Amino acid sequence: MMECCQLYSALLFLLLLTLPSCQGGKILVFPVDGSHWVNMNILLRELHSRGHEITVLRYSNSWYIKEQATHYTSLTIPVPDASLEGQDIFTGFLSRMLDIQMRDRSPLAFLTIHKESNAFLSKIHRLSSQTVVTIFEDPEIMKKLQGFDVVLTDPTMAVGLLIAHRLKLPVVLNVRWTSSGEGHFAIAPSPLSYVPMAGTRFSDRMTFTQRLLNVLIYGLNFYADRFVISTPYDDLCARYCDSGTDIRTLLQSADIWLMRLDFVFEFPRPTMPNVIYIGGFQCQPSKPLTPELEEFMESSGKHGVIVMSLGTLVESLPREVTAKIALAFAQLPQKIIWRYIGERPQNLGNNTLLVKWLPQNDLLGHPKTRAFVAHGGTNGIYEAIYHGVPVVGLPLLFDQFDNLLRLEVRGAAKVLDFATMSSVEYLQALKQVLEEPSYRRNMKRLSILHHDQPMEPMHSALFWIEYVMRNGGAAHLRTEAYRMPWYSYHSLDVIAVLLAALVVFLITGIGVFRFLCCRVCKSRKTKQE
Repeated sequence: MMECCQLYSALLFLLLLTLPSCQGGKILVFPVDGSHWVNMNILLRELHSRGHEITVLRYSNSWYIKEQATHYTSLTIPVPDASLEGQDIFTGFLSRMLDIQMRDRSPLAFLTIHKESNAFLSKIHRLSSQTVVTIFEDPEIMKKLQGFDVVLTDPTMAVGLLIAHRLKLPVVLNVRWTSSGEGHFAIAPSPLSYVPMAGTRFSDRMTFTQRLLNVLIYGLNFYADRFVISTPYDDLCARYCDSGTDIRTLLQSADIWLMRLDFVFEFPRPTMPNVIYIGGFQCQPSKPLTPELEEFMESSGKHGVIVMSLGTLVESLPREVTAKIALAFAQLPQKIIWRYIGERPQNLGNNTLLVKWLPQNDLLGHPKTRAFVAHGGTNGIYEAIYHGVPVVGLPLLFDQFDNLLRLEVRGAAKVLDFATMSSVEYLQALKQVLEEPSYRRNMKRLSILHHDQPMEPMHSALFWIEYVMRNGGAAHLRTEAYRMPWYSYHSLDVIAVLLAALVVFLITGIGVFRFLCCRVCKSRKTKQE
């Protein structure tokens, strides 16, 4: 028995020696506030637990990123424009978008929303570009940014990319969105025939009309990227970076892309070897609820509970919309836990509990939960998939429409237009998801596929961050195509040479043919004479 134990210990020791290791490194993090910070913070906690030293750059008016934390050290950057007050920017923008959608249902509303979105994004990215100047022109801040091993950043704002380039550090992106749109479009071939643009609400099986619209919307986004969003960053590149560098080349030169996607949920598309898919990495088994919440869940009996949360900007919802929702809830036998901030709806039923915050992951994992009413944010979508809970979707803006479309296509969600829905329509959608077994069955199927992976998404994310730190980057996984001129990338120069050769061949052939014809004609004429 003793010999077996010794043999087992020796084998275990040898196994540990073969595992890749990374001594605690120094990680510089530039995150994006709001819901993006929620999953970034979970990743930082795991990195800290593995012995890494983490420094987070944050704005002085951050509403989620705290200055004091046990798992990171913060470096606070003053906000260049005091009139842009953190969360107020986003709540104000959402209110305007909701107002447009509710009062204008014409095709022109799309252009109005696109114009408003571009103006909003332009303001946000100008703020970010001013932040870069504040950092680079402050010797004390730059001194504190020395000695790091890697930059971990969310490229929705390009500040982290510029900092990494300035410090000559490898870059890992915690990404779904870049400053110019969906991440894949920046680095991987994205055929518009079956890869829908964000905001189109199309699937990967588009009709001719949809493909036409897809191309037109790509053109609008291309214009916005080049002339609205990227301009302030390109000016910074011209000021602080090497000649020929712009924000697109900085983005494409990132070492690893930790993409918050899982193809169980996303439509298939081309990808690249330095893109690592970690969709749902923030999900985890549910933890016990507080005694009060547990008592509420158990009191629902056989009917169960509906969980509702519309994200961090929930207080922007118009009163008439919340009144419709409350009226529908009051007619259900289920109990409801609703994350709600604002004036209490007057027609709220006795079966509905309003809370300012709820443990979403733990509630979705509770056996009494029957459905999830969500706005379609990535975090909530993956938590619903993880726990196998069908969804009633009320998308508000940005990628939420496309996220919920993907669930609806797979038969795991029912999506409504909050701007036009009535209380009756909302009630019918709830009953449909609760009573038709196909919704729960399809979501359970997605959950099984999501869990059936060789490595958990979180472990994959941690491995590749440490991989970059161990090896000083991952340039061998990165395509160098971004260094090519656009005409070379699309092989237009090759096509031009081949066409020129074809033209020369045809001209030569025609010339030879005419010459031979002339010789034959001349020969015949000579014989006749």
